[in-house]
Amino acid sequence: MIPLGGAPSPVFPPRDAALVKAIACAVVYETKRPLRRQALADVADRACTTWATPMRRRTVWRILDANVIKPWRYTEWSVPRDPPCAEKAGVMLDLYGGGWPGDALDANDSILSADEKTRRQARRRCHPSLGPAPGRQRRVEHEYDRGGARPYLAAWDVQRGVVIGRCEAHTGIAPLSRLVTQVMAQAPYRSANRGWWVVDTGSSHRGQAAVRRLLKASSTTCLVHTPVHASWLHQVEISCSIVPRKVLTPNDFASLEAVEQRLRFYEALSNHQPRPCAWQFTRVKLEECLKRLEAHGARLNQDQAAQELLDTDQGELLAA
Repeated sequence: MIPLGGAPSPVFPPRDAALVKAIACAVVYETKRPLRRQALADVADRACTTWATPMRRRTVWRILDANVIKPWRYTEWSVPRDPPCAEKAGVMLDLYGGGWPGDALDANDSILSADEKTRRQARRRCHPSLGPAPGRQRRVEHEYDRGGARPYLAAWDVQRGVVIGRCEAHTGIAPLSRLVTQVMAQAPYRSANRGWWVVDTGSSHRGQAAVRRLLKASSTTCLVHTPVHASWLHQVEISCSIVPRKVLTPNDFASLEAVEQRLRFYEALSNHQPRPCAWQFTRVKLEECLKRLEAHGARLNQDQAAQELLDTDQGELLAA
């Protein structure tokens, strides 16, 4: 990947610098991906092919890093698409803060954030992995045979930081119901006065039918749906993001049973010293953020309308 930052670069010939910058902008335009997600070797190869002169990857990076304005960089973000985003997200944020419309939470109430992640794979390496040694990292063969995949369902206790999960053969309503049964059979959830399950709009727990199913399973629970494209409000994503990055890395398992055992070890280790998320994003901050997005969208619409008018005027002048 292309590194960002570094020591000050020397002065390069203007032709070299202009060529590399033009290629970097072209790569981002063609692939629709930021330069930090491109391979530095690809940019260097394009420069060598275009100029028919060898150019080192380090030279390409130093030219790009020395530029003051970097048009090839951009940040990905998501604009709220759910019309009642403020209303749905506000209820969730109040819940995280210890409140519910018309009432306040007490010590006997519980909040669980649940989700399901598909395709937890077991990759059987074609050659045995070599463990680490002094002066040498662990070596894992890049070729592998597929040993199957299992979905992983998890529930994260928002107040306590405890994770409860299970592996299933497939996703669906029945596997999710088994997760609910598993969680509600444990203390303190089986004796909680009230309980809330925060889920996204996935097919296994979508709409009012899912609300009725959970209420039928436990009369003291309530299902809360996140807005569309609002995974950053889903606290279980904290645990789900750790699994592929740290728990199942490197993915070198002889069977799916070994994957499940590693996930159970992770849950036991996490629950030994649970650390709940220190949530600080409130409903007030959400409203301020939505107002800034609305103002930003209005400015973009004005700029687009002005550009279209300018293009129309230029076209009429050329035609005349």
